[in-house]
Formats: sequence, C-alpha cells, structure tokens
Amino acid sequence: MFLALKEIKKEKLRSGLIIAMIVLISYLIFILTSLALGLARQNTDAINSWHVDQVTLNSSANTDMRQSFLTAEQVGKLTKKEALIGETSVVAKAAGHKQLSAVFIGLDDTQFVAKNLVLESGHQVKQAHQIVVDDSLKLEGYKLGSRIKLNDSQTRYTIVGFTKNAKMNIAPVVYGQLTTWQTLRGLTNGPVASAIVSQNMHYKTTKQGTKTYSTAKVIEKLPGYQAQTTTFVMMIAFLMVISLIIIAVFLYILTMQKLPNYAVLRVQGIPSRVLVGATVSQSVLLVVSGLVFGTILTIITALVIPPAIPMAFDIPVLSAVGAGLLVMALIGGLIPIKSVLNVDPVSVIGG
Repeated sequence: MFLALKEIKKEKLRSGLIIAMIVLISYLIFILTSLALGLARQNTDAINSWHVDQVTLNSSANTDMRQSFLTAEQVGKLTKKEALIGETSVVAKAAGHKQLSAVFIGLDDTQFVAKNLVLESGHQVKQAHQIVVDDSLKLEGYKLGSRIKLNDSQTRYTIVGFTKNAKMNIAPVVYGQLTTWQTLRGLTNGPVASAIVSQNMHYKTTKQGTKTYSTAKVIEKLPGYQAQTTTFVMMIAFLMVISLIIIAVFLYILTMQKLPNYAVLRVQGIPSRVLVGATVSQSVLLVVSGLVFGTILTIITALVIPPAIPMAFDIPVLSAVGAGLLVMALIGGLIPIKSVLNVDPVSVIGG
C-alpha cells in the first residue's frame, strides 16, 4: 500500500487521468442502471402497490389484463383477500391542458385494493364521477377539484385525490369505480371485471374460461417490459466488460512503464509479493477513488434531475453495480501481474 500511494503521488497526472476515466465509466453505468430501474418501475408501480400474489384473467386474454373480461359467474364468491380490477387505456382531456395517455383502473371500494390505496392528498373515490390519479398529473397543472374527460365521453370526472407511484406501462394510473370502467368499455351487461387479484399465494379458481397466474408472470408479459429490461441489462453488461478491458489496458501500460523501477527494487532484494501487492493496491486505490467521485456525481444528478425523467436511484442495486465494477477492476489489475513476476533486472536495466 505504501508503494502504491507513493507512485500515485509521484504520477499525479497519469493517476488523475485513470481516475477520471473510471469516474466517467462508473457514472455512465450508474445513470443507465437508474434509468433502467426507473423505467421498469413505471411499468409495474401500480401492480406492486396492490401487494398481490396471484392474478386471475380470462384464459383467452394472452396474460393481458386489458384484453381480459370476467363475468359474474367466472368471478364467483370472493374472500377478503381477493379484489376485482377493471383495466382499460384512456386519454385524459381537460381545457387548458394537453391530452394525456393513461390507464384507468376500476375498483370496488369495499375491497382491499381500494381500501389500502395510499393517498398523498385528497380522499378516496366515493362516487361514480370521482377519480384518484397519479401525482405526475400535478406536473401537467392538474390539482384537487380539476375536472377531466376520458376518451370521447362527455362525462366530466373530478380529481378527488392524488397517489404516488401509480403507473402502469409507463403511463399514469387513474383510479375510479368498476361501474365507470364498465361505462368506458361500453359494457352494459356481462363482464364485471378484467381480473381477480389475490393476496393468497395459493389462490386458484376452477371456473371455466379463466386462468390464474403469479403476479411476476403478469408483469413479465406486460407489453414491452421484457424487451426493455433485457436491453438495459445487456447494455450494462457490455459496459462492465468494456470497463474491464479499458481498465486492464491502462493498468498494463502503467505497469510496463514502471518495469525499470521494479527491476531496481528486485535488485535491492524486495520480494515479488511486495511488488505484486503494490500493483494490486494501486489498482484498487485508483478504482475506489473513481467510484467515489462517480457516486458523488450520481448523487448530485439525483438531486437535480427533473421528476418527469423516469430514474430510480436504488442504493442496494447501485452498490451491487459498484461492487461489480470493483471486481472487474481487480481482474484487470491482475493481468499485468505476470510481467511483474517475470521481470528480469539484468535485461530491463541493461536495456
């Protein structure tokens, strides 16, 4: 460690350039990871907020809640751990505001999903023409008491509450009553819901024409979710591999430039393990310094990023990414070790 610190102090410019490179790599990976997490959560925030384990849909709906319709006979008798959900895509319109694509979720206000809905302000839906919306609508100028139209309906719905983290398929959720969902879908009779959600992980219905899935399976089948997640995972993985190569190349060049110094130390009787320890320690110090500054930049970004940008700064996940970068750097730092072990004082000094 002593030798590593001395080398870093002596070669300030060279060490600073390597640290700057690691800062940029780590910052890029942290930001991409946060963006991937943010987009993934905006696909699933609403479903996750219900805290359910099983979802029952029409067997012909291809695991898509929007395409599912359940009749009263298929729903049957529910317990306190089950609730009905009605989902449909809508366009919210209001004078003086731009149109917004949203997801309407119809609820039964006597069941647990509606009862457990956490509000940031306002109150729960109590009438057919009342709605609770995601707080992202505040950014568009909506407030409590604002009245909006949904799709081509001339009916105006009053915002009576705001809730946080209510998004599905990267669109804000509008919560209302199941009867409103039926009206929006033009269902005067027949279907009573899109899905049955259950807090019982062993729940399964035997009604004909229905099929029960785990919540994870339903999330996996959300339009575009899997492709989006896989794309970001591959991008981050490639960046990790690229960072390994870049760090290994820089450390190898740095080590080769110091071979004459190592040769002199070998002549003086310094054992190889000390030189190896110095090389590895220098790699760790440079990478840790880069990660620290990269983390600081990420924290600053988290503080100033506009709420409209879908980014989620998850400390455990980002810590795991940082640990992965450190491991990659250690692997890169081990590559030039062979040159240090095989250094020949006579040939190096003589050359």
